[in-house]
This record gives sequence, structure tokens and C-alpha cells, in this order.
Amino acid sequence: MTILCVRFQLPPAREADLPRLLGMLEEFTPVVQALPPDGALADLRGAERYFGRDALQLASVIRVRSLALYGVDCLIGAGPGPMLARVALRDAVPGVTCAVPEERDAIAEFLADKPVAALPGVGAATARTLDDYGLDTVGRVAAAPLSTLQRLIGAKAGRELHEKANGVDRGRVVPNAVSRSLATERPFDRDELDPDRHRRALLSAAEEIGARLRALEKVCRTLTLTVRYADRSATTRSRTLTEPTAHSPDLTRAAYGMYEALGLQRARVRAIALRAEGLDPADQASHQLTFDPVDEKVRRIEEVADRARAKFGPRAVMPGGLGGLAA
Repeated sequence: MTILCVRFQLPPAREADLPRLLGMLEEFTPVVQALPPDGALADLRGAERYFGRDALQLASVIRVRSLALYGVDCLIGAGPGPMLARVALRDAVPGVTCAVPEERDAIAEFLADKPVAALPGVGAATARTLDDYGLDTVGRVAAAPLSTLQRLIGAKAGRELHEKANGVDRGRVVPNAVSRSLATERPFDRDELDPDRHRRALLSAAEEIGARLRALEKVCRTLTLTVRYADRSATTRSRTLTEPTAHSPDLTRAAYGMYEALGLQRARVRAIALRAEGLDPADQASHQLTFDPVDEKVRRIEEVADRARAKFGPRAVMPGGLGGLAA
């Protein structure tokens, strides 16, 4: 077990601490891949030799150091590869590292009863397609003929799914940095099944992100949606925008598009988060001119609304769809 998948239990207000926590991981290994908004992968192969400790022992040290230096607990999954470490993270609890064994038979046993959606890269739509044919667990997918999977979800996707279900982990940890970003999260008071309330949360989050970007005179190139579920799992999708923007309607359309693409049905959602990434100065961004007077009018109204919110508070002006939404 040489790869750790770490999820720091950061509240939304402290997501800016992620770079410092990644710096702490880099004290153990330079091979750290950020997984915003609150996670990372760490390759400990060199660290095991250098410190004379195995990955589980190093995971315990990382957890203690995170708590002692930053007051942040973390969940840790460990495995022989990044994909398996991510699967292990689903079963991790505070204080205990969940580890996938390295032996092939043991890996198959560990994966067998997991829902197929536990495999990274398997979204809600793919999981529903497989479930319709009785392939609802990783073990059943692993036992299915490759040709069957390819007919159901396509040649390339079927081959990749077949390998993952059989414990073949071809991934690697790619060192990177946390993108300059802004994030906000909308938790629900209870596990929320109502798509209309999901969309209201998205609208509220996109409006906040847009207002914050404009206040900083920034635009973003990428928008990332994270949906957290009642079972502590999460789905993350990113979309590169047609052009860098801080325009709330553009951000809202992108957020709605990613949400609709997930195809959630009766999903018990605990929280929805949006992150604007790839921030650039607004005065250096290009904007495609249009002959649509409505677009220009909406942008002028947005400027006036921003001034009103700056003077009277963030709830002074809101979209009609957010009327009555709790502060």
C-alpha cells in the first residue's frame, strides 16, 4: 500500500487552508496531487524507504500532524494505486485508515460487494445502465464478459470499467498545485431528494460566486460542481466555460448543465458546492460582443444589483427563484 487518498474535513469557510495542508503532505513526499476542494493523493513509495515506515504508519503521522498543526481531522484510504486508494477512502472513518491489501485475490474480495458507483469515473447514468442489467456491484461487473460491458457503455469505457472492477489500477499520482479559486457550499438541513431544491441551491451558489468574482474584478475559466451524498460519497464534475466570465447567468447555466448531466434520481443529497477555478483579472479577459440588447441589459442590471448589495447587504437583491430561501 503505497498510495494515500486523503480528505481533510474542512468546512467551506476554511477551504483556503488546503494549500497549507498540501504543503504538510509534501514534507513526506513531493509526489502530491491536489483534489480540490478538500483532498489529495500522495505517493509514498519514496517516503517509505526514507522514513523506514510503511504507508499505514505514515498515514497515522499525517493525521496527528494535521490535527496538531491545523486542527483539521482527515479521512485516509490507502492502496497499491490511486484508484484503489480512492475506493478505500469511502470506507474510512476518523482515526482509522482503510487499506486495500496488495494481493490480487484480496483486492477482488475487497471490491466484490461495493456498488459499481464506488469506482472512480463511474457516474450516476452509467451506474443506472449497469444496474438495469443486474450489474449493480463491482464483483458482478468483474465477472461479466468484456464484450457485454462494451456493448452497454462503449468500447473504451467498457474496457476501462472491466479493468477497474478487476482491480487493475493504471493510474498514477500527478503532482500539481491548487488552482486559484473561489468556492462556496450549500448544505441541506436534511438529506434532500427534491431536484427543485437542488437547483435553488445551485442558483444561490452561482449568484454568490459571480458576485464575489466581480467584487474582486476577476473572471473564471472553469466551474466545478461537487455533490455530496448521504453515504459520504461525492460526485465532482468540471466544465471549461466558453469564455472566462463572472456573469452570474453564465455561471448558473454551466452549473445547471453539469447537474442535469449527472442524471440524479431520488439521490439523497447532503450538500452542493461550486468552485470557480482558473481566475484571471477581468480587465484582461475578452468578451464576445453580441447584438442582443437583452444580454447588455442584464449585465447593466447586474452592476446595479452589485452596488445595492454592497450598500445594503448580500440579500438586498436576489433572483426571484431564491425568494424565501433561508439565509
